[in-house]
Amino acid sequence: MADIESLFPNLPSSGYRLTSPETPHYNCVAWAAGSSDQWWEAAPGYYWPLQSAIQPTIDNVVAVFLALGFSPCSDGNSETGYEKVAVYGIDGEYTHVARQLPSGKWTSKLGALEDIEHDTLEGLIGTEYGPVERLLRRKVP
Repeated sequence: MADIESLFPNLPSSGYRLTSPETPHYNCVAWAAGSSDQWWEAAPGYYWPLQSAIQPTIDNVVAVFLALGFSPCSDGNSETGYEKVAVYGIDGEYTHVARQLPSGKWTSKLGALEDIEHDTLEGLIGTEYGPVERLLRRKVP
């Protein structure tokens, strides 16, 4: 937890809890998309659902979630019947994707570190991930 709190100093005051041990088998993009069996990265040598968009841009990660049935939305408030994802970024590149849980809290896979449940999106805003750049939602099947 000390590593997480040093990387994300806003987490302790915004509320979070660990939900899984460290693993290098999947990352935040995969986790936000509902997968925990491989690492999704917009880079050569990694799985990426859109082979035409292998650049780590915010637009390319958004395109992946659009292809998964998400559409842009204006806020991260919980909405009955929808699931949401939040894309963080710095200088036009995505740095992280979080997924909203039915409770309204958020879940994140922190690189090769643990999964966490966090109460707010603001808990991860900072020098590591930057701000939330895009929010998307889709109807829960």
